[in-house]
Amino acid sequence: MSTVQESQSDGLATGEQALHHITEGIAGATGEQFFRSLAQHLANALQVRYSFVAECVDDSQARVCTLAFWHGNGFAQSIEYPLIGTPCEKVIEGSVCSYPEGLRLLFPEDKDLVTLGVESYAGVPLLNSQGEVVGHLVVMDNQPRVFGKQELRILRIFATRAGSELERSRSEASLKRSEAQRRMLLDINNAVISKLSREELWTAIGEAVRRVVPFDRLALSEYDSKQDCLRIVNYAGPYRREDYTPIGRQLVLGDSPAGLAFTSQKYVLRGDLELERRTASEERAYGHGFRSICALPLVVRGKSIGAITIGSLDRSRYSEADAQFLMEVANQIAIAVDNLRAHEETKALKARFEAEAVYLQEEIKTEHNFEEIIGQSSSLRDVLRKVEQVAPTDATVLIRGETGTGKELLARAVHDRSRRKDRPLVKVNCGSIPSGLVESELFGHERGAFTGATQRRIGRFELANSGTIFLDEVTELPLDTQVKLLRVLQEGEFERVGSSQTIKVDVRVIAATNRDLNEIVKNGSFRADLFYRLNVFPLESPPLRERKGDIPLLVNFFLSRFGKKLGKEVHGVSQKSMQSLVQYSWPGNIRELQNVIERAVVVARSPMVQIDDSMLCSETDSMETSTIDTLENVERSHIVRALTETRWVIHGKKGAAEILGINPSTLRSRIDKLGIKKPSAR
Repeated sequence: MSTVQESQSDGLATGEQALHHITEGIAGATGEQFFRSLAQHLANALQVRYSFVAECVDDSQARVCTLAFWHGNGFAQSIEYPLIGTPCEKVIEGSVCSYPEGLRLLFPEDKDLVTLGVESYAGVPLLNSQGEVVGHLVVMDNQPRVFGKQELRILRIFATRAGSELERSRSEASLKRSEAQRRMLLDINNAVISKLSREELWTAIGEAVRRVVPFDRLALSEYDSKQDCLRIVNYAGPYRREDYTPIGRQLVLGDSPAGLAFTSQKYVLRGDLELERRTASEERAYGHGFRSICALPLVVRGKSIGAITIGSLDRSRYSEADAQFLMEVANQIAIAVDNLRAHEETKALKARFEAEAVYLQEEIKTEHNFEEIIGQSSSLRDVLRKVEQVAPTDATVLIRGETGTGKELLARAVHDRSRRKDRPLVKVNCGSIPSGLVESELFGHERGAFTGATQRRIGRFELANSGTIFLDEVTELPLDTQVKLLRVLQEGEFERVGSSQTIKVDVRVIAATNRDLNEIVKNGSFRADLFYRLNVFPLESPPLRERKGDIPLLVNFFLSRFGKKLGKEVHGVSQKSMQSLVQYSWPGNIRELQNVIERAVVVARSPMVQIDDSMLCSETDSMETSTIDTLENVERSHIVRALTETRWVIHGKKGAAEILGINPSTLRSRIDKLGIKKPSAR
């Protein structure tokens, strides 16, 4: 053994020469270049075949990844490997380890030692500024070799330098990652604003996520309330086997990561599917080659609406930190999906920034001369008297009432009887605005205020100057926005996002909510001082069940409206139908009544409209089930049935137009509008 040491000592540079050689070699290098230079010059100076620097890749310190690996003739590809059973295990625990010979016999489980033919080894841990082990510096040789105090001292010196550089690199990478994450959230926000089609939105989201978080497949699933499951509606990523996540596949809530995330409203992380598979969905993913998965819930206003699942073919791709950041991403996607669904359902929820807008009023008036407010009940007369009292003033009004009771109509009535009636009434649905965009929506922004802000935008308060702003669902505003709204109410001033210039406005505020304000103030989600500032003059919009006497008036009003719209002659409803309408509890209030009457007119076969019991929900049914299908689908189905019975004859005796009780030209127009096509003959 001494002969081997002596022969090696003859060719070995002195300690000072080695230090000088390595120091010169790494001078000025940073990041990846530093680690590569260190590995190469350390091997040359100490005259060993192998030298590498590695960092810990998880908090458990069970795995490391090489940052640079010199093997005598060049650099090997970076590899990630587990520490158990290797000579590096003790080093990562904090020890300086040296093995002069017989390394393969000492660590028989480490097959890489056999492949490389390693005989001797020395390793030193890398420490950060807090004294924590973050990696290690290793030299190895194919010959027996005693690493003396001088060599170990050199390793310690450069391990200290490597630890500092690794910490600096990680800090720099963390800053870059934070900036990339911020840009990604802004990109998704921009997609929420600009992408109106489902495909455009999902493509933009997929591209934004991929720039920060690598994935092989990203799947979006939405909740199917009828089947009580999640259903895949879209996916993205380079993994091309479409049988893995086909559109329409059901995911069982209790037997899939997406379902578990949906139910718990927490992320579900699987770092290595080879070691941990708990559901049938994970078994399927593993069978397709996936090794790590992270599922995240899509939550809007406390309610789960779906989930996203991000998967990789690599193990340990996603960390706890990744999952926590992805929860922020999921929150943005949830807003995007919710807004898109609302857009698809109503075709009416669009931001209107370009010009002032005054909402159209119909020429139907009651004894109080209030347009569109139909009724004579005492509860309605009481609230209209209050409207007449407060309208001429500039007092802030807070309208409370259930969904569908006509809170917006009361707001319009207040505005139309005020000195501001010739200025715009601007409506803002606070519940439909993404949380990250509320301030821009209300107060506007300057060009360059954030990524995607390519030009100045006028906010709703500025648009409503000298007029009235109606803040519907005001309780959905974030707390930080509530502070700025309070300032506008108290001082009449604000700043656009990205500007320090104060803008003065003269705006009357009318707010509305269907929630119990006392309760949400109590639980801290709505500021008490803002509540008192809004509640200067409260108005209660009465539910329809307390206005039974108004139901016949409303029924006749809606019959007239929808008869004209659909081109059908209707004279009224039967006595039995009217009795059913009056006795029904109307959980959806006037909005539900309107939908029921429109549906009844669509299916009516005679001027006397019949209201089926099936058109009304029982008192225990939720409002969500009060319209089983959309009115457009009901109309389409009814027309197709009539056409089928008449073999697609429209004109003449016993033609479809006669059966439906409408003019043939009107029927043709409805067929074109609804996209009804005659089936081809077989």
